[in-house]
Amino acid sequence: MADSAVTPVPHPTRALVLSTGAFTICFAVWTIFAIIGLQIRETLSLSETQFGLLVGMPILTGSLIRVLLGVWTDRLGGRTVFTLTMLAAAAATFLLSFAQTYPQFLLAALGVGIAGGSFAVGVAYVSRFYPAGRQGTALGIFGVGNVGAAVTKFAAPFLMLALGWQGAAQVYAAVLALTAVLFWWLSEEDPVTAARGRGEAPARSFAAEFAPLADIRVLRFSLYYFFVFGGFVALALWLPRYLVGVYGFDVASAGMVGAAYSIPGSIFRAWGGALSDRHGARAVLYWTFGVSALAALALSLPLGAAGQPGLSPAAFIALVFVLGLFMAIGKAAVFKHIPVYYPQNVGAVGGMVGMIGGLGGFVLPIAFGWLKDATGLWSSCFMLLFLIVAACFAWMHLTVRRLDRTPAGQPA
Repeated sequence: MADSAVTPVPHPTRALVLSTGAFTICFAVWTIFAIIGLQIRETLSLSETQFGLLVGMPILTGSLIRVLLGVWTDRLGGRTVFTLTMLAAAAATFLLSFAQTYPQFLLAALGVGIAGGSFAVGVAYVSRFYPAGRQGTALGIFGVGNVGAAVTKFAAPFLMLALGWQGAAQVYAAVLALTAVLFWWLSEEDPVTAARGRGEAPARSFAAEFAPLADIRVLRFSLYYFFVFGGFVALALWLPRYLVGVYGFDVASAGMVGAAYSIPGSIFRAWGGALSDRHGARAVLYWTFGVSALAALALSLPLGAAGQPGLSPAAFIALVFVLGLFMAIGKAAVFKHIPVYYPQNVGAVGGMVGMIGGLGGFVLPIAFGWLKDATGLWSSCFMLLFLIVAACFAWMHLTVRRLDRTPAGQPA
């Protein structure tokens, strides 16, 4: 009784709110080159390849660092690692404003990408505050922080017009640094880290942290996330170009459709988490992959006669939004699995899955462009997405059937 009187009571709602807010700011910083990169491109007269590498560098590095940050979170606690991650990214974003040459910009982009690694930190931190039956909802709400990309699309242009790209970068750095300070001041250690600090839980070796990454299930979850997250990000980047090239939209209209696609796609992730808690992640993923496969197959129809689009603009946009909606729901369902299977290694496994998903957002737009050049078909991007989601569905279904035939079946 005496021990329980001195044991701090965790505050899960406060941890979730603070983490979601911090992740939103991190995601906004992570995608800053999508806006300020346009002015940098004109200043340096960059080629398409150079510009693509500059914009993609933070996405790439923010994905690759997730495993390491996830492991550190499992060992040191999310409060410490989240704060240090934000401060490091803020410093890199501030130093970005002093870059003058292309190599300097690439180096700065490498540092800005640290902000994207915060996803793995937040997943591990938030999951420790909630029981298994509520983790899907909690992690779904945390994932709404993806809306930070839309924040940048709306806010950064105004800052750039008023202050130039250097001023915009400095404002972003200041906001992120302030967020880090507020997070440290208002947050608390997660229950597992707090227990270790009191000597109630043993420390873990690095080998124990990385051991689950050899499990084939981690690869399977990574493929799922490659589609639902990587595919979603890739479509958000590719959609404006598709609308301009196929339907003749002007850039402004195509950009508005792209922004409209991104915002609900992020918010519906929270609904996907709630559905996963209520009906099970397996059922949600069956719906995600099934509907996504049908939508991608319909969008794969080549252009009609005389080079006309096979679908009307309204039908195309409606189908793309359906695809994006189920991708968003599926993001939460994938991460619902991880605390269930790997409760002691959420950071490492979540980092690996998040890394592969982030790499999808980097690789798939390149693949879309290559397929368009190689085949001449704009719809070839949806053919690739259909093949990926079909592989996800088949692998999951075969695994479920195998597990259901065992005496002690478990969720897939």
